[in-house]
Amino acid sequence: MNHQELQQRIDAAIEQHDFSGVVRIAQHGAVVYERAAGYADRSNRIANTPATRFGIASGTKCFTALAIGKLIEAGKLTFDTRLQECVALDMPQYAPEITIAHLLNHTWGIPDYLTEDQIPDFDHCSVDIPWHELLGPRDYLAVFPDAPMKFAPGERFSYSNGGYILLGVVIEAISGMRYQEFVEQQVLRPIGMQQSGFFSFNRLPEQTAFGYIEEDAGWRTNIYNLPIIGASDGGMYTTAADLATMWQSLWDGTLLSADLVEQYTRPQVAVPDDDPLAYGYGFWLRGAADPGHEIYLIGADAGVSFRSLVNHQHALQATVLANTSKGAWPIVREIDALLHAG
Repeated sequence: MNHQELQQRIDAAIEQHDFSGVVRIAQHGAVVYERAAGYADRSNRIANTPATRFGIASGTKCFTALAIGKLIEAGKLTFDTRLQECVALDMPQYAPEITIAHLLNHTWGIPDYLTEDQIPDFDHCSVDIPWHELLGPRDYLAVFPDAPMKFAPGERFSYSNGGYILLGVVIEAISGMRYQEFVEQQVLRPIGMQQSGFFSFNRLPEQTAFGYIEEDAGWRTNIYNLPIIGASDGGMYTTAADLATMWQSLWDGTLLSADLVEQYTRPQVAVPDDDPLAYGYGFWLRGAADPGHEIYLIGADAGVSFRSLVNHQHALQATVLANTSKGAWPIVREIDALLHAG
């Protein structure tokens, strides 16, 4: 990859699209591009910096999966452990065959509490419980639909926020800790992700970006559009440098055993209508049969857009964190065009 062309094209995209966030690209372990743009706090004109923390929406699912991996390594779970062995739920419509693996790879077959492909506008999405009352995974169970299975567990892929909420419930039941505390203490801190965590909208720490939504009247924050604190399906905050730490820890065996990492990052199920795309356990995979296959995390929400990718052919890791609803995608497209050119 031509680093000069990379810099020119990403810089141009940042200016053209009024990007607000951070872009960090490393190749062979060395940072080849890093730039912050826009504001973490528009009202007080506090600029984003490379150290700014951003929400990553569904990118959080990866960290939920890694937390489950910690419980598997501790001998408290297996991929084949059934959900009903872990938690007692008054939901008789759930098939007893649902396992941890089905929850991890989105094949559990239950209608979701938040079906993303049926949401016309993420910037104005709501559920039947006030966002400020959703403090942990169990709080979400009240909005789960009382509906029959869509298909038998393991039959096919169907992206599910609810499945990852249940993984959070499992983590709390087995560990005896709050989901957020378990992830922070057992996943983030041991590998050095010191700036990452779950922060309440009304208690954001310093160097944390507000998420912004653009409307006819101008920009406003997303504090009334999302749960007050993230849970196991989304809402964690992190930095570009901390995500680089996660990827490094994944490959060097610091985070999980090599065997578990291999299982997490290999295709477990194909994603319908997109042949090169598959899902592992908490990770998206594109072109897994090719030498240039990619592993990535992605997240989108009101005031949040995010992707962090590893491309093995180019020994490249690229993260785009944005504190606007769609701001990351023009930068992501430029990176992809450069990676797949020729």
